[in-house]
Amino acid sequence: MSEHSTSQKPYAVQRTDEEWRAALTPAEYKVLRQAGTEPAFRGEYTDTKTHGVYSCRACGAELFRSDTKFESHCGWPSFYSPLAGDSVEFIEDRSFGMKRVEVRCASCGSHLGHVFEGEGYDTPTDQRYCINSISLRLEPDDSASASEA
Repeated sequence: MSEHSTSQKPYAVQRTDEEWRAALTPAEYKVLRQAGTEPAFRGEYTDTKTHGVYSCRACGAELFRSDTKFESHCGWPSFYSPLAGDSVEFIEDRSFGMKRVEVRCASCGSHLGHVFEGEGYDTPTDQRYCINSISLRLEPDDSASASEA
């Protein structure tokens, strides 16, 4: 995460770089620990309509609910609000010559994606949390049927 501002916050989930590499696949590590981006329209949750809770793939912290997910047609899952205000943290990101707001898991510091405001989506917050599918794991609600996936 070298191109991004670093947080001074001590995370509840602490692992060495070697431990993260052992726990994650190379693709997960690239996105979650090196602030990479998965290819657009290829993530497993981009078009998912299954009801449930999306958690951090690195540490399991609950991050988003399916009822805040919406179709933005941007190529990545989009949410208009995190599950709780303190479940994510925001870091200024000036990589690639842009000024953006990076979204990280507040429990382990893993990169999730970015948040954008004022794009005109018809959502209660006028925000789009553009999140990499590979950063998430969906736990379907007990009432969710397999046909919704």
